[in-house]
Amino acid sequence: MNGADLLCDTLLAHDVDVCFANPGTSEMHFVAALDAKPRMRCVLGLFEGVVTAAADGYARMADKPAATLLHTGPGLANSLANMHNARRARTPMINVVGDHASYHLQHDAPLTSDIESLAKPMSNWVRRIINAETIDEDAAAAWRAAVSLPGVATLILPGDMAWGEVTPRTIRRVERPKLPAIDARAVQAAATALRSGKRAALLLGDHALRAEPLSVADAIAQTTNARVMSSTSNARAERGRGRASFARVPYAVDVAVEALRDVDVMIMVGATVPVAFFAYPGKPGRVVRNDCELITLAEPGQDLAAALEWLADEVGALRKVQLRPAPDADALTGTVPSGPLTADAIARVVMQRVPENAILCDEAVTSGTFHNYAHLAAPHDMLALTGGAIGVGLPLATGAAVACPDRKVIGLQADGSGMYTLQALWTQARERLDVISIIFSNRAYAILQGEMRNVGVKEFGRNAERMLAFDDPALDWVSLARGMGVEGARVTTADELAKVLDGALRQRGPFLIEAVMP
Repeated sequence: MNGADLLCDTLLAHDVDVCFANPGTSEMHFVAALDAKPRMRCVLGLFEGVVTAAADGYARMADKPAATLLHTGPGLANSLANMHNARRARTPMINVVGDHASYHLQHDAPLTSDIESLAKPMSNWVRRIINAETIDEDAAAAWRAAVSLPGVATLILPGDMAWGEVTPRTIRRVERPKLPAIDARAVQAAATALRSGKRAALLLGDHALRAEPLSVADAIAQTTNARVMSSTSNARAERGRGRASFARVPYAVDVAVEALRDVDVMIMVGATVPVAFFAYPGKPGRVVRNDCELITLAEPGQDLAAALEWLADEVGALRKVQLRPAPDADALTGTVPSGPLTADAIARVVMQRVPENAILCDEAVTSGTFHNYAHLAAPHDMLALTGGAIGVGLPLATGAAVACPDRKVIGLQADGSGMYTLQALWTQARERLDVISIIFSNRAYAILQGEMRNVGVKEFGRNAERMLAFDDPALDWVSLARGMGVEGARVTTADELAKVLDGALRQRGPFLIEAVMP
């Protein structure tokens, strides 16, 4: 047995049985160890940003970490943007980063770098292995850190630690850490505020957006005349007909401030105080009123469901209440939208057709309109961009499909951010994943065009136009997909989208739809 074998065995002992990988020379002994363990599923990504985003999507749906395998500091650096998104999503993840043999570092070979300094900003736990005989302890500690939210853990594996001989042993699984206790004072404060007659909002995030905790939050809201909201970006929300509905805090600062203007007290459950994504001259950083009372009922990583149950008991909320009817319940009924592919038309066509138990991965940054219809669609899970670093969508859907092979995955993808991790389509084809990718093809960084207008620029000059649009030449997404082994089709009207999407839903395997917007 060598150190790489011991690492692989320890991961498997802790039920880490998927490894998203882009290995290099330093990791060949670990690759050999993975090869000897058929229980470990190894998924190749052609770019490290695909690897970490796929591990993110996998863990959000599997509720357990995957491993990643990255090659030295530069390979880790390529993955950092989507490690940032995973950290913001509080995703459990174990990154294994190979490095030179410890005695080779003195020679400052071309790939030598300060891996610890690269890893720390995007990791919640970092450790370098310094003794092959203790790799099982190191790997178990990485797992424990990963499942203790927030959970991105990075383990650095020098080459000589991987090939070094170790004493064969039986791996002992460490216990999952207990969730931190709920503070009774926080529960009492929240209950008092809800009984006070103040205009209250329950702001949910993290696991509070699963169906059961949502139903309890809705019962509390109905009993106390509060409202239920979520953070702007959420790792996973269980939505659809028969589930409690909620409104998201809007992305745009002015719209968010207006939406929260009448909130006197905000009770946060797995969420933090809502703030603007960016600073703007003359606009607030926090989008709640300065005099809004802020109460943290429970933080991410605590037992959010138990906190809501406790609060429901305190305010006398009934467990089984009639879900409030949606005021726009006819918005997804009637005829299929026709005409040009506006953001609203695409959202309506898709949400009319979402299969029950589907998974939607949303990086259609141009529009949040899908969320306007989510409560009217068939029951589904919605995964979103959490950290603002674009390029997560295609690989996020890839990882979700690995975690849930029996569920249809639909990726809602802006074209600009899709180009960051286009290689994820190849992984979808290779793994025969059941993913439909819908590309919002407006051939521009539309969100940045909007941000330019927000700072007062009304007319774009040549430089601004060339930096914020990519219509010359226009991207050919169907050809790009076929080059990666994925069948595709281009549509220009809502009628065409409905027809092509119906066909894609009837088949299995990856398929891409380029939705060309005017």
